[in-house]
Amino acid sequence: EAEEDCHSDLVRTDDNERSSEANLQAELRMFRAQWMFELAPGMSSSGLEPLPCRASSRGPGVKSVDARGKQEIAKEEKARELFLKAVEEEQNGALYEAIKFYRLAMQLVPDIEFKITYTRSPDGDGVGKRCVEDNKEDDKTADLLSDFQQQLTLQESSVKLCQPEVDVSQTHISVLPMEVLMYIFRWVVSSDLDLRSLEQLSLVCRGFYICARDPEIWHQVCLKIWGRSCNKLVPYASWRDMFLERPRTRFDGVYISKTKYIRQGEQSLDGFYRAWHQVEYYRYLRFFPDGQVMMLTTPEDPQSIVPRLRTKNTRTDAILLGHYRLSQETDNQTKVFAVIMKKKEEKPIDYHKYRYFRRVPAQETDHSFHVGLQLCSSGRQRFNKLVWIHHSCHITYKSTGETAVTTFDIDKMYTPLFFARVKSFTAFSEKPL
Repeated sequence: EAEEDCHSDLVRTDDNERSSEANLQAELRMFRAQWMFELAPGMSSSGLEPLPCRASSRGPGVKSVDARGKQEIAKEEKARELFLKAVEEEQNGALYEAIKFYRLAMQLVPDIEFKITYTRSPDGDGVGKRCVEDNKEDDKTADLLSDFQQQLTLQESSVKLCQPEVDVSQTHISVLPMEVLMYIFRWVVSSDLDLRSLEQLSLVCRGFYICARDPEIWHQVCLKIWGRSCNKLVPYASWRDMFLERPRTRFDGVYISKTKYIRQGEQSLDGFYRAWHQVEYYRYLRFFPDGQVMMLTTPEDPQSIVPRLRTKNTRTDAILLGHYRLSQETDNQTKVFAVIMKKKEEKPIDYHKYRYFRRVPAQETDHSFHVGLQLCSSGRQRFNKLVWIHHSCHITYKSTGETAVTTFDIDKMYTPLFFARVKSFTAFSEKPL
């Protein structure tokens, strides 16, 4: 009996293990079916029959998503239209209206500015036409000079550079001969090489544009700046391109640097404290087309000094005058070398002061300063920065002819000079180009 009981217990345990294994297999199959059901929500657990209840339950959700997407697209289109309207108002000068439209557009879509490509105008009343890029028109006007010249040659009447827009009773400038007009343009450029005014004059009409692109004018400008070193046009396409691309000093303003440092003062009598002084001064450099240069070091601010630098015949005693030249080294860096000296003043001899004394005459000397600067460009402006590379003082004794040279160390006290344009320097023309 004991053996039979033991055998029955073994059979029961085997049955329990088999049933538990069967349950595990069933749970595993159910898990796999559920997993497949989640991967393919439109199919049943067997993967063969669709689930209509599931599809019907998802139908309204899909419709709501589509409706929401259409609303977002409509909102973005409205914001785009408002933004382009604001751009047009800003270009017309109506800043208040432009700000109002900008605000409405950003309330709809905060980053609408970065979503506009400016390649097409929105549908409707043609808002934002000025922002549309027309590649065909750009291709047609790629070479305005040849285009304008061709239009003038195709005119039926006698060739004139310009025509009056309205009927006038007085003589129009278009009646003047070509030679007289070119002489007027040379007065516009003047001996100060005011090419900025020449470019503004070219915006008047097609005829003035052609006159302003005259190669002879630009050739003479290049000769005045670089001398004989610009006989060859290569590698530039025109003399105007040479003037715009080749490094040069600018004449319609002043190069200015500001230096500031702290200097220790003398100790007080009681030894309780020692004063510190903040020293601040400016350096000014003004270049002229004829090769002359002016230099001034002073603590006065630019507002009071710049008007005095308009002409070379200034009454400021501390101004140094000299000549400069441009040099382009093998390292493709343009440098400016200048030799400047103080203006010579004839002092009257006082005979009565030393009538009864034998005076030892002071040794006469000539002081000159040699300056070396590197011409650079910074920011959006071109050739607007001068970096110090050399500064020395040469003292020549007239009695012996000897020259003593003192070279200054280029340190933090020699800050770069930056260009500032001065409109009054080119407001008047003394003589033509």
